[in-house]
Amino acid sequence: MTALPTSIDAVETLLATQGYVASRALATVVFLSLKLGRPLFLEGEAGTGKTEIAKTLATALGRRLIRLQCYEGLDAASAVAEWNFAAQMIAIRTAEGATDRDALQTELFTEDYLIERPLLAAMRPQPGGAPVLLIDELDRTDEPFEAFLLEALSDFQVTIPELGTIKAPEPPIVILTSNRTREVHDALKRRCLYHWVDYPSFDRELDILHARAPEAQETLSREIVAFVQKLRREDLFKRPGVAETIDWAKCLLALDVIALSPEVISDTLGAILKYQDDIQKLQGSEAKRLLDEVKRELVPA
Repeated sequence: MTALPTSIDAVETLLATQGYVASRALATVVFLSLKLGRPLFLEGEAGTGKTEIAKTLATALGRRLIRLQCYEGLDAASAVAEWNFAAQMIAIRTAEGATDRDALQTELFTEDYLIERPLLAAMRPQPGGAPVLLIDELDRTDEPFEAFLLEALSDFQVTIPELGTIKAPEPPIVILTSNRTREVHDALKRRCLYHWVDYPSFDRELDILHARAPEAQETLSREIVAFVQKLRREDLFKRPGVAETIDWAKCLLALDVIALSPEVISDTLGAILKYQDDIQKLQGSEAKRLLDEVKRELVPA
């Protein structure tokens, strides 16, 4: 287990060891979250590295990563714990004829029959220290779950009626993410430190690509980043994120591409654009237009 970083510079260095190139503002809010023990709420477009920051922190600190993937209809039972009804029914049938019914009922509601879900797991002691709890895409849930989560994160404890309250001996490192498909309630945000994760600048995205696809030649890397940044200014249904930049670079490397061309772009658009309408807009002359602009603007490295 690695000790928590003691400065903003140390956070930047820690993340960089795992190939995550963080902006100074992001490194600052991560440092404050770790220092103050406050949950960190990251909001921004999909593919900008919000989820990755939790994975990177867990790996860099040698902590267990516990992920609660949010979805519409998620409730407390699915997030905390559920009883293994099948195992309980087997135990009941096995004990048919038993005289001590009260003892049997007590026995059925023990840890042996409990299915642990992410929030309960995050409250348990871990061998490597407090885990990193990632509550991913919170905006996919509804307000009742937000209210429940607010209570759970206020005291870092959860209650199971049959067992009582389980409190974390050491608060987990909590990171919540949202793609802002809807607004998350202010009460929950107030419990957290907040940061908007934006698309990176050209230079920082180039640094990210160097870290994640170091085998790419400098000229190709610069063309990739410049082209993706051009795409983000187009009228698209879904703009490509940093994750798509990295995926596209790896696809081009797999094809032994050394420089972008309209033909290569047309053949590999599915790596960076995920909707057919967007792909059709970039087919043919449009891709060539953007590439010509990129080549004119790029200064040789």
